[in-house]
Amino acid sequence: MKTKFLLPIIALGLFAACSDDSSSHAPVASDPSAVVDPTQNPTDPATNPAIDPAQTQTDPAQTDPAQTQTDPATDPATDPAVTNPTQTPTDPVTDPVVTPDPTPVVDDPNVTYTYYGAELSGRDQFKYGRFEARMKMVSIPGSVSSMFLYYDDSYKNGDIPWNEIDIEVLGKGGTSWQSNIITREGDPSIKKNTSSEKIHEYGFDATEDFHLYALIWTPEYVAWEIDSVEIRRDTLGITRGTHADADQVAFLTEEQSLRFNLWASKSAAWVGKFTGSELAAGPQAQWIDYVRTYKYDEATKTFTLDWQDDFDGTDLSDHWGTGNWEMERVMLNRDNVVVEDGYCKLLMTREADN
Repeated sequence: MKTKFLLPIIALGLFAACSDDSSSHAPVASDPSAVVDPTQNPTDPATNPAIDPAQTQTDPAQTDPAQTQTDPATDPATDPAVTNPTQTPTDPVTDPVVTPDPTPVVDDPNVTYTYYGAELSGRDQFKYGRFEARMKMVSIPGSVSSMFLYYDDSYKNGDIPWNEIDIEVLGKGGTSWQSNIITREGDPSIKKNTSSEKIHEYGFDATEDFHLYALIWTPEYVAWEIDSVEIRRDTLGITRGTHADADQVAFLTEEQSLRFNLWASKSAAWVGKFTGSELAAGPQAQWIDYVRTYKYDEATKTFTLDWQDDFDGTDLSDHWGTGNWEMERVMLNRDNVVVEDGYCKLLMTREADN
């Protein structure tokens, strides 16, 4: 059994710099047995016009060229609001689900398959906070492994605004991941979301081991961390586009749920070409070791641990539901969310149709 370390957020004067991962999302119904509109996919590049992965990852029509993706006046090293947690130990558990096969698999062209992914959908609603998860992501062409915050009604469009903050590990190689904020003014005449996708390189294949991913959301900024190192920070005043949501940080005003999902995209330009052959030897798995959520105090600008889930036992806690709608090349299957041995595993599987 793994060993967990609690890295609490401490008093303001002791805080060190915070550093920081898809979207991939559909809403969770209040009734966990309800099926949500399967046509919706908030961060699907094929169905969300805000994401055009064949183009550069930032839409020049919606990005003010005078603005940079991070506020040059903000030095994360002086931010007192977040701790800089020490590294968690390398997990000694050998992944029994994903075993690389050195021999390429060639599928029978006469057999067709149905493919299944998984979503772990948070039931708690948050207005600001720090969100951490220690995870081992999937790396097969076409796959997306994600951690994200999402306003549950965003998919309804019309006069409902869109709020979303993403980390997405991209399947082509496992060496890159995407940070993103997605917003949209609640105006039926506005059809296109405002996005701020940015691709980041690890410099190594991050899917070979566990890493600590974090999203930090405050009224003043949004930040992304990998292994306690801040990778990106967007602050108030950065504008993209001309609608009311142009200042995306300011427009993130709705309560959001915390979610994780594993799915396959149709966009080969974005994540590589999905063939499904990698599933011939068995499921691929996104492993979640633990999840921690922290409350944010706007007066003191500090974070306090709210709850931690170590996924002990065999069932999900009351913090979670599961998804069962379509995500491009896969159907999300509730049975593909598995809790065992102190981990939550999101599986990608396939079944022969004939």
